[in-house]
Amino acid sequence: MPLKAKSILFALCAAFASLHVAPNAVAQSDANRYTMRSNMIGIGGVNRLETYLSPFEYTGTELRFLHESMRLTKKMNGRVSTQQFFEGNFSVSHSPGHDTNYLAGDFDWRIAWHYNWKPLQNLRVLAGVQTGASIGAVYNTRNGNNPAQAKLSADIAASAMAIYRFRLLRRTFSARYQFDTPLLGLMFSPAYGQSYYEMFSLGHYDHNICGTWLGNAPTFRNLLTLDAPIGAGILRIGWRCDIRQSHVNHLKSHAWSNVFMIGYVKHFRLVKQKDGDSHKYIL
Repeated sequence: MPLKAKSILFALCAAFASLHVAPNAVAQSDANRYTMRSNMIGIGGVNRLETYLSPFEYTGTELRFLHESMRLTKKMNGRVSTQQFFEGNFSVSHSPGHDTNYLAGDFDWRIAWHYNWKPLQNLRVLAGVQTGASIGAVYNTRNGNNPAQAKLSADIAASAMAIYRFRLLRRTFSARYQFDTPLLGLMFSPAYGQSYYEMFSLGHYDHNICGTWLGNAPTFRNLLTLDAPIGAGILRIGWRCDIRQSHVNHLKSHAWSNVFMIGYVKHFRLVKQKDGDSHKYIL
């Protein structure tokens, strides 16, 4: 075959391949530029036990906010996504006799990496690992001695999620369920009968940094959400079931929260900066 004919044949083959490969490659590389961010607030009930402060269970009302971001990465051919949570809560709970209260608050940060599967066209299943830390405090309004307990913990958790998209009234909705449970971690806890004065003023350490696992700190975080398009935006409604429990240093603690949440979702697309576009930037 003449050299010129070979060149023409090669060019035609390359052009044909680009028509089939390029769109997928572009779509794959472009997917990791999209970031989902949501903000939700909620209110619900809480049941709390802190045997360091009182032998009784307290019940009351909890306020909560949740900020979430999630996006695909380039890892494993774009099948790995990353997720971050910033979550806080504040609750007021009452003793069985309504003669004293707990004022409690927590702030959590968590980050997760999930591997993504698509067993069905509209179903995405994710599984991976999550890590994070939590800080908070519980204050008893009646106790004179040891009126408060500090909360500090960090863990590595297993995380799983299912996302299902469906059409309704000519709009696309998205339902998601996520379950996270810590496997190993560390937490701060006073010993039974030990005061904070002994720990921090006298320096009496008594195994106050405790290892945690499913056996002594069974904790389960559930999140169910529904994203509904409203006008040009996306409304998110959800249910947060946060079960935190521990039994260390002969002290029992639990905080069981069931919270209805509502908020909004935004999708952002990251754009690569170009020198020629500098006149479009605000800063």
